[in-house]
Amino acid sequence: MKKYKKVILIILFVIAILIIIAGFVVGNMFYNLALNPTTDKSSVLNAPHNVGDNAADVDSSGDIEKTKSEEWFKNIGFEDLYIQTFDDLKLHAYSIQNTDQSNKYAIICHGYGGQGSLMTKSASRFYSMGFNVLLPDARGQGKSEGNYIGMGWHDRLDVVSWIDDILEKDSEAEIILYGVSMGGATVMMASGENLPENVKAIVEDCGYTSVWDEFSYQLKEIFNLPAFPFMNFSSAVTKLRAGYTLGEASALDQVVKSNTPMMFIHGGSDTFVPSLMFNEVYDAAKVPKEKLYVKDAGHGESSNIAGEMYWKKVEDFLYKYLD
Repeated sequence: MKKYKKVILIILFVIAILIIIAGFVVGNMFYNLALNPTTDKSSVLNAPHNVGDNAADVDSSGDIEKTKSEEWFKNIGFEDLYIQTFDDLKLHAYSIQNTDQSNKYAIICHGYGGQGSLMTKSASRFYSMGFNVLLPDARGQGKSEGNYIGMGWHDRLDVVSWIDDILEKDSEAEIILYGVSMGGATVMMASGENLPENVKAIVEDCGYTSVWDEFSYQLKEIFNLPAFPFMNFSSAVTKLRAGYTLGEASALDQVVKSNTPMMFIHGGSDTFVPSLMFNEVYDAAKVPKEKLYVKDAGHGESSNIAGEMYWKKVEDFLYKYLD
């Protein structure tokens, strides 16, 4: 009888080990699909429920304004800036100094799979409002070093480093943060850090509540798989390979800690980051806040659909907190 029990225990142990190994294999597969910057993301970005949502490059609509802004970016003249991160990566950003010699700075954060140079439409708008513009390439993207996509979590600390870099050169700087999609989550995550008083306001457009929530949603929509156990294994792999868990990467938790006035924007037809997340982050904020809900806009399309009204509301909000 004892021998029989021992055999059963060995079999159960082997099965458990095989399940764990299989789980980590699957977790590693999902990690590579979502967070390895060198892998093809078309299965996510071109999934049926995401068709029409410009998730990777949310600032690159084919409209006339975008075409003009790309020409503006080529001709305006920019400087390539670099900083070193807390984990010894070399990050890149495009810096555009306003001809008005302004002390106002806009840090613009791009979306998933994008890069700073794609955010020309936003950059030209903030420039016309009188801001100097900084367009960082998030870690692992564009000209920045890194072997994983941070989904806003480690990027939030990179934003703080860019803020510090500005203040080293201009101690009187008034800084605003603006981000779309993953960039929106990035600036929300940064909002919960101990930001200097120079950071006057934050505008986020279609950011997600947390990486866990966003990936769980995409897992269900694309692969029809439940969060458990796939997200758990994926999160463990992410911790091993990128140094953070999908659960800790929470814009919602960070917004709760924020002391910076914030504007929240979302499209009512967004199927990449569901608008229900918009209500959660807005309700969680305990700071002076406003929201803009653009009923017919898909992911990252609010500025296209709402047009001048979008930028008027953004400018009016920001200048409430700028000198």
